[in-house]
Amino acid sequence: MTKRKTYHVTPGTDGGWKVKEEKASRASSSHDTKAEAVDRAKELAKNQDLGQVVIHKQDGTIQTEHTYGKDPYPPKG
Repeated sequence: MTKRKTYHVTPGTDGGWKVKEEKASRASSSHDTKAEAVDRAKELAKNQDLGQVVIHKQDGTIQTEHTYGKDPYPPKG
């Protein structure tokens, strides 16, 4: 089964917003606005078999999540 790729949209230290793949050491991209970062994260996630976007608030807590792709339910097993 394909592993889900998760992208986090988080506030940057410079006042902008960053898109970072989960467990990556560096951000995939940096943006001036949250909307631009969310659009880029959604674009990246939609290009995966299984993609997820986790959008954080300014304080770092999770605001919302979006999943994309063919998520098999119920799971086999």
